[in-house]
Amino acid sequence: MATIERALEIAFEAHKGQKDKAGKPYILHPLRIMSKMPTEELMIIAILHDVVEDSPWTLEDLRKEGFTEEVLSALDCITKRPGEAYEDYMERVKTNRLAIQVKLGDLQDNMDVRRFSGLKKEDSERITFYLGVYHGLLKLL
Repeated sequence: MATIERALEIAFEAHKGQKDKAGKPYILHPLRIMSKMPTEELMIIAILHDVVEDSPWTLEDLRKEGFTEEVLSALDCITKRPGEAYEDYMERVKTNRLAIQVKLGDLQDNMDVRRFSGLKKEDSERITFYLGVYHGLLKLL
């Protein structure tokens, strides 16, 4: 079975050179989410939550690494597919309790204005949208 250490190695490799909207190393985003998760399983999902979406890694690659089916199922639910409508994506997230918990952490981090040097109108609109999504997911737990 794959460990949190292996998940960290994969995430660092997958996000190497990537930057977030604030121009900071992207890996800091999944690390912040991971640090707030109460179990190792949720930590693994959190650190890997954008790996399949934002890198060449696939769920099958992660399966070969030895991650559990529970982790893989949550990652499948939390990975937005190319061209997929956000509403369809969120319907899939809602089907998996582990994915919901990590997505809540993802949304919290994405709404944290302390990451930005200044807020633009589109940042404010995105945060307002995410807040609605956040409250909708929170009701499911």
